[in-house]
Amino acid sequence: MKTSYDKNDVILLLKDITGLIKPQSTQEREKLIQTGRHYSEMLPIEYTPSSQYMTVYNQVLELYSDEVANAIGNLSDEIITQKGKNIVLVSLARAGTPIGILIKRYIKFKYNIDTPHFSISIIRGKGIDDNAMKYLLSRYAPEKLLFVDGWIGKGAILNELKKAISLYKNVSSDIAVVADPANVTNLCGTHQDILIPSSCLNSTVSGLISRTFLREDIIGKNDFHGALYYENLKSYDLSYEFISEVERHFKIDNIKDTATIDGYGIDEVKKIAEEFDIKDINFIKPGIGETTRVLLRRVPHLILIDEKYKNSVQLQHIVKLSEEKNVPIQYYNLNHYKCCGIIKNLSDI
Repeated sequence: MKTSYDKNDVILLLKDITGLIKPQSTQEREKLIQTGRHYSEMLPIEYTPSSQYMTVYNQVLELYSDEVANAIGNLSDEIITQKGKNIVLVSLARAGTPIGILIKRYIKFKYNIDTPHFSISIIRGKGIDDNAMKYLLSRYAPEKLLFVDGWIGKGAILNELKKAISLYKNVSSDIAVVADPANVTNLCGTHQDILIPSSCLNSTVSGLISRTFLREDIIGKNDFHGALYYENLKSYDLSYEFISEVERHFKIDNIKDTATIDGYGIDEVKKIAEEFDIKDINFIKPGIGETTRVLLRRVPHLILIDEKYKNSVQLQHIVKLSEEKNVPIQYYNLNHYKCCGIIKNLSDI
């Protein structure tokens, strides 16, 4: 798989489908998704962000890389404590890939261990890439594999992982994430809904690869799940700028996040669904990372921002994207999350 990532940082277990499918517009994909087409059977056209948005991105990268580095350090320490030093990082492409690289680099920085790192596909409603799992299990003991992602929103991918991993003996469904505001995993850098700058961009901060793809006319029974390489965005690639900026803030001793939160994020999502009369909770995407994805990839109906963060720099990119896409913002009392994206139900139009 072609990527701007160095193979010493990550091996992508993905089939390169560049040129085999035509990316589609957000509106076109949203209509198909809401009429039953699975999101993994299509890929989006990815555009370069506006100069104003990139100004905001650079600002949040500078402001929040230290907080992310601290969470990466805490997470890496927790991984070593809980899982030992003899692990294989398996990041979930693509949001997990830059996080896997940062964990790998932090473990090298602090423990002088060169941890293997692979990135594979898992797709909600379709499961994990079986061929990628077979590849890994032919080379490593199942107990060594540790899954990595960027953040947890509601917990849908974690539920998908638990279901899929039950098929593989002695493989743990534990997942290591930077931020878990949903409060569903102990392997996290923080339970706070922190801004991870890589969530603000698409392929240009993810090795220029697309989100993962699965359609039987393109992906054969012996193939890895697919992804394409956005060659046209090469001059805008910031993948290593993000990694280097966070890595610059690595410290041996990190500030432990002792804050706790009661309950689970999914209960808050259900409350939002009831209050806003949303029948399908898949239309609700909580947390900074998921809200950003809604604005970048989907057709948003409404953005909820916690009243306590009304003027927060952390949410400046959310406000900017909402303005650019004419999406209304409502200030709302949230507990687990700082913001939440609600997808437009196109059947209501």
